[in-house]
This record gives sequence, C-alpha cells and structure tokens, in this order.
Amino acid sequence: MAKSKKKSAKQEKPTQTAHVLTNASKQSASTTGATTPLKSIFINSPVYDLLHYFEKAPDQWAARYILILSSIILRTAVGLGGHSGYNKPPMHGDFEAQRHWMELTINLPTSEWYFFDLQYWGLDYPPLTAFHSWILGKIGSCFNPHWFALNTSRGLETNDLRFFMRITSIISELVCYIPGILLLANIFGKKFNLSRMDQIIFALIILTQPHLVLIDHGHFQYNSVMLGCFIYTIIELVQTHLVMASIWFVSCINFKQMGLYYSVFIFFYILSQLNNFQDLVSVGLSVIATQFIYLLPFVSHWPTTLPQIVHRIFPFNRGLFEDKVANFWCTTNVVVKYRELVSSSQLSKLALAATLISIVPVNIYIFYKLKKFSSTTNNNDKTIHVASNGDKNRISAMLYGFAYNALSFYLFSYQVHEKSILLPLCPILLLLLIKPHDITIIQWINNVGTFSLYPLLKKDDLILQYFVTSVLLNWLIGFKLVLPSFKNFNLNNLVMMVTYVAMIVYHVIDFTFDPPAKYPDLWVILNIGISFVAFGYAWLWLIYKIIKL
Repeated sequence: MAKSKKKSAKQEKPTQTAHVLTNASKQSASTTGATTPLKSIFINSPVYDLLHYFEKAPDQWAARYILILSSIILRTAVGLGGHSGYNKPPMHGDFEAQRHWMELTINLPTSEWYFFDLQYWGLDYPPLTAFHSWILGKIGSCFNPHWFALNTSRGLETNDLRFFMRITSIISELVCYIPGILLLANIFGKKFNLSRMDQIIFALIILTQPHLVLIDHGHFQYNSVMLGCFIYTIIELVQTHLVMASIWFVSCINFKQMGLYYSVFIFFYILSQLNNFQDLVSVGLSVIATQFIYLLPFVSHWPTTLPQIVHRIFPFNRGLFEDKVANFWCTTNVVVKYRELVSSSQLSKLALAATLISIVPVNIYIFYKLKKFSSTTNNNDKTIHVASNGDKNRISAMLYGFAYNALSFYLFSYQVHEKSILLPLCPILLLLLIKPHDITIIQWINNVGTFSLYPLLKKDDLILQYFVTSVLLNWLIGFKLVLPSFKNFNLNNLVMMVTYVAMIVYHVIDFTFDPPAKYPDLWVILNIGISFVAFGYAWLWLIYKIIKL
C-alpha cells in the first residue's frame, strides 16, 4: 500500500507541474496579446486549396511572391486587350490623354502646363499627376523621343509605345498600391486575429478585383497611385500617426481630385483623434507644408497658374454628369430632365446640398462614436499587436465611414464619372479584413461595381477580359461564399439574388439584341438602373452597419 501511494504521488507531481506550466503559459499569452487565429472561412474554397501548401511559416513568403507574380500576370494579360480610344481619332481616349500629358510636361515650362491646347486633352488633374507624367515622359523619351515629341506625336498608338505605357501602369501599381495592400493585410490580420494564410488570401482577393485591373490596365489610367496613397493613409490612421496620414492624404488628392470623396470623413476622423491643441497644429502644418511643396514648381507664376489649376480640376461648366453613370442624378434624369428645369449652377448647388445632407449627420454620429471608443482605448493598445475592443471599434468605424462617405459622393455629388466607383469600392473591400463573414455582401457590391463599368469596357473591346476576370475571381473565392444562401433567407440574400439574376438577364439581352434605333442608349440605361438600385441598397446597408457599431 505504501509503495502504491508513493507511486501515485510521483505520477501526480508531473501532472500538477504541467498544470501550473499550462496556467503560466495562458497568463503569458494573455499579457502579450497572443491568441489563436480565427478559423478560416475559405476552407474548401479553390483559393485555399491553391495556397494552403504555403501555410507553414517558412513558406508564407513564397505565397506572397506567388501573389505578386500572379497580380503582374493578370494585369499583363488584361493589357493585351484594347484600351480607351484605340483607333478612334481625332480625340482617341484616356490612353492618349495620359500620353499627351507626358508630352506636354516634358516639353513645356510649368507655367504652360495647365494652359496648353485645352481643346485637345488639356491637363485637368492636380500637380502630382503632372509630376508623375513628367517622370514617365522623361523615362520614355530615353527609349524613343518620338513617343512624346511636341504636337507631332499626337494619336500615336504604336506597339512599342503601348508596351511602354502598359509597363508604366504595372510599375506604378507595384510601387504604390500592391505593397500597401500587403502591409495593411498584415497589420489588420494582427489586430483582428486573422491567420497568416487568411491575410494572404484577403490580399489576393483585393488585388485581383476586376474593376481596378480593368480600368487601369485595360481602359488605361493610373488610379492605383491615388488609391495607394489612400491605403497608406489608412495604415497611418490605424496606428494613430495623424501627421503622416495627413501627408499621405494630401498626396492622394493631389494625384486625383476624386480623392476628395474621402475628405469630409477624414476631417471628422482626425478631429476625433486629437488629444490637444499641439496635435491640431501639427496636423494643420503638415497639410499646409505638403500642399506647398506640391505647388512649389509653380511658385514663380502663382497669380496666373493657381486659379487655372483650380478651374481645370473642378470643371463645373461641364454639367452634372458627362457619360451615363449609376448615380442618383443620371438614373433619375431618365424621368426628370434636370437640365431643362434648372441651370448648371443651380444643379451644382443642388448636388452639393444632397451630398452634405447625406454625409454630415452620419459623420457627426461616427464622430460621437469615435470619441466614445477613444475614451475606452488605452494608448498602449494602439499598436500593430492584437487590438482591444475599443481599438477594433475605432478601426471599424473608420473603414465604414470612408466607405459610406465615398459612396455618398458617388451617388449624389456633381461631375461623377463611371470610374469614380473605384473610390467607394476600395474601403468596402478593406472591410473583408475586419468582417470576414460579410464576404458575400461585400463581394456582391464589388461585382455590381464591375458590372456598372461594363458599358465603358464594351467600348474599349474588353468584354472578354471583363467576363474572364469576374468569373475567375468569384470562382477562386468559392461560389458558396459568393452566392447568397437560401438556407438563411433574409432581405440581404433576396436583394443579392435578384440583382445577380438581373445582371445575367441584362447580359443575355445585350448579347442577343441590339438596342432600338430610337433609343440607342437603352441597354446602358438598363445597366445603370440595375447598378443604382444595388448601390442604393449597399448605401443603406452601410448606414445600418454604422448604427450597429
């Protein structure tokens, strides 16, 4: 008996020791913020099947390399198709506009940049776009001076020039946008407890969304530079680096004025994060200094150039909208002919009022919420490590705020282009990193966004690229995640399913029938009608999510 008691005592000791060690390790994990990553929503999806071989820590860099290489290949493949204005003289299109700005910036003094031949493709973007064009034009001239020879190079569309322009678009994205997305996925993954594999998968989903790829590398523009600056703004705001965030945001709006879609909310957001007057002064000086640096090349002729820059980048004389776009004004203009009822100046004031009415009350509500979250969040929590509930709420409110404001500007503001949908889609996509289980409705919004660009892409002979990229991405995510479920039937699922059916029917009609001769834009109007209804529902969904914060 004595022997057996001794034996059992010896067996218990290791168990008790192990128990103590386990408790100690749990306490250590809780103090360092280490937690078990959330279970992936992508298990059994094609993208997980492709990438799970790299799930081990040493192999995860290989997955990132594959992601970057795949992004380059996708963009190159899309670039083999048509582009805006190809073989369509005399104005051609956005491809020629970008080339022409390289031509004029490298051949003319800065005093003439915003005055030169405004009837052709006059420069109508802010200074950072002009500097970007100057750099690319200088590099291109080293290869072939004829590409950007003043006046004589107009309408040039040779294969070697097109190759150079396509490469510059890819490199611009590799420098500005792709690294930002990878870094942001890593930061959000740590704060919101996502596994490394899910961080890579979400980065893949964001980088392979068809809308930006088709516009920048098909239609041809450099929107990725503007969106890259916005992504770095988000990165700095997440880490409460308000001065750096301000510098990045000023860079964003100095590349394309469309970045102003985010401006009202970032004002409210930064105001909610200021702790003292010194912070306010620091942010204000950083904004003024950054803007001054961008305008410095024009300093010798400010009195004439600055008013012209403002006039060129805010063309109120162009009217409420130029082309068919899925916003409130263009959609309702089918029934209410605004231009016959009020003047252009009155329309601009009406659009401004509608935009402010839609965003100001919600921004005030988010401001109140942010102040509340800040009071419950310690400064020690505002790091790249796992976030507290208050910090998570702060970041969530920030992303919902940017998404809602940008979509409100798209729906109600003045002079909206169809490509402007890229601005709300960017922060909506980032919601995947904080609300993975909302992937069905988030991807639905992005699918509708791509669908709304179809009439523009059709003009550019990018129909094949449109369908292949759209189907490929949704297949990679997994149709079980993309399509609404009938098992959990609710209003969201009903709206999404009806929208998908309407989109399919639209494409069948577009392929099968020509529009009536009397109404040549009928199919385009049908497209914007479907898209507007979906965007309107997405707008209401964002309001609901903001109220639930």
